[in-house]
Amino acid sequence: KMFNSPSNTHGFGVCNLEYNGQQNGIEDYKSGNNLNNFVFDQGDQLRFTASSALGERTIIDTPSGDQTYTFQYGSGGQPCPGMPTITDIEGNAYNTVLIGSQCWMKENLKTTQYSNGTTIENPTNNSAWQNNITGAFAWYNNNIGWKDSYGALYNWYAVNNANGLCPTGWHVPTDAEWTQLVDYLVAQGFPNQWDNPNGAGNALKSCRQINSPLGGECNTSAHPRWEAHDTHHGFDEFGFSGLPGGNRYDFGSFENIGYNGDFWSSTESFTGNAWYRNISYGVGDVYRTINGEKGIGFSVRCLRD
Repeated sequence: KMFNSPSNTHGFGVCNLEYNGQQNGIEDYKSGNNLNNFVFDQGDQLRFTASSALGERTIIDTPSGDQTYTFQYGSGGQPCPGMPTITDIEGNAYNTVLIGSQCWMKENLKTTQYSNGTTIENPTNNSAWQNNITGAFAWYNNNIGWKDSYGALYNWYAVNNANGLCPTGWHVPTDAEWTQLVDYLVAQGFPNQWDNPNGAGNALKSCRQINSPLGGECNTSAHPRWEAHDTHHGFDEFGFSGLPGGNRYDFGSFENIGYNGDFWSSTESFTGNAWYRNISYGVGDVYRTINGEKGIGFSVRCLRD
């Protein structure tokens, strides 16, 4: 809050901080830097910044009298009502998150079986991967050690397989459902702009990053995490915790772990291609593209029916 704003040509400002939320048992972690008696002229722009583990919020205003400013933070990830976790056919458990009216897995899919128990092909040979048109998965660099950090990479044929890739009651989101998610983020004040540090993509990214300015557990070099970037960092506003699992190209090579999170939709764009979404190191948006060749291995997030 800001009190005692000048009513004449200039004056002295006194700022106070008031917390309004549910975390009432951690007072030691709440603080305000109250700068009293700073001088400013009528018509000057003032910058007010609030910081938390979810990132910074800034309000710029030209007050002409006493004024209260509210810095709104998202829920930070509320589990889906009645279903805080979901388990796949193999027993892998995933946390869930409610974003708007949609219930998402907040982790990348890692199953090696379709929902009916049929084994998904796992061609480690580049030629076998390239020739697969029935459904396949891979661990990054064919190393199962990446399973728990980033999940598996699936080609689109696995996404579209009639046996069902996601657990019963869940599905791979359509292109329209991905658009619904991004539209919700934009409506909450996170523009889908590539050059905006407060953009929708950064709001979906996990805060785990090398040299993250958020500090704490967000600042880490241990996987899973994003590579360091001076401008763009994830702040996980809604608990989606998007991770850069990289990809496996249709010709078999692996690239971009730590840099790109690519996520399939179930919507075909044209023969040989399907829609997907990309959140990437160094940009702030969620990129929608038509050019996902069906043989490429991308990450999958499941959405509740």
